[in-house]
Amino acid sequence: MPTVAPLDLDGHCIAAVFMGGVPHFALADGIVHRLDHGHKWQAVHDGMLAAVLDRQGQRLITGGEDGKVFSSAGEIVEPIAEAGRKWITSVAVGPQRTIAFAAGKTAVVRFADGKLREFAHPRSVEGLAFSPRGMRLGVARYNGATLHYVSAQSQPTELRWDGAHTGIVFSPDGNFLVTTMQENALHGWKLADGKHMRMTGYPAKVKSLSWSAKGKWLASSGAPAAIVWPFQGKDGPMGKAPLELGTRGDTMVTCVACHPSQDVAAIGYADGMVMAARFADAREVLLRRPGKGAVTSMMWDQEERRIVFGTETGDCGVIDIAG
Repeated sequence: MPTVAPLDLDGHCIAAVFMGGVPHFALADGIVHRLDHGHKWQAVHDGMLAAVLDRQGQRLITGGEDGKVFSSAGEIVEPIAEAGRKWITSVAVGPQRTIAFAAGKTAVVRFADGKLREFAHPRSVEGLAFSPRGMRLGVARYNGATLHYVSAQSQPTELRWDGAHTGIVFSPDGNFLVTTMQENALHGWKLADGKHMRMTGYPAKVKSLSWSAKGKWLASSGAPAAIVWPFQGKDGPMGKAPLELGTRGDTMVTCVACHPSQDVAAIGYADGMVMAARFADAREVLLRRPGKGAVTSMMWDQEERRIVFGTETGDCGVIDIAG
């Protein structure tokens, strides 16, 4: 039976991550907690809105209501950008220590040498993602998505689909782009030819996405099961039905986190329960019983035996699946 090491914090957990094997929890009140030979914490923002781990797993990049972007690595907290009085509503990380952040209608890329490049948009920037190689920045916006070449001076690519797009991800092979929407749906594009992929039928908004280890599956929240779309073929999930894993008739899935190497997903629910399910046969293992609030963030460690999790009510912790 898996064991759970609980940590009862006060507030909404935006990101729960492993950094150097140490569990970290970034909370909406602007404090980053870590379990490093005891419980330690550091005040970073006056109100945190976004947090993401860099691709090297060495820095937590955060943005807040104070208009600042910080890099946190253990006790070392450094300001790396600011946007005056504008809130930093989204952050993204690329290779070579490149980051991007959203401030109002502007997306800003910060390169490793500290140089900044701004990309203006007619409406608010809602979500950001770098392509796998970091050459392009994807922006989720009203009525679609925009793709910018980060370094080249060229016209952006506009991908149109009516409605408010709130989040964005590239597939690990860079062939597909998927956005979450304000309505209960995902939308996708095959980048080679611009073909649309409509992924609808969700009873709730999709707030969590996770690619499987080899990028063949995309797991999503927003239903009483984890909805897992197939991306093995050249046209992605077009014309194919998704898997439904960890079905619970009365409780919504609020967070998904695919295993680092196997076709398995950790599934977090609105009541705080965490389950693991295998894609091949839908076999389930209970990892955590229901808690105080909805699971908002999860991540596997590099050893593939622990899962760090956070919730909207602050009852966070670490699950050791080896017991």
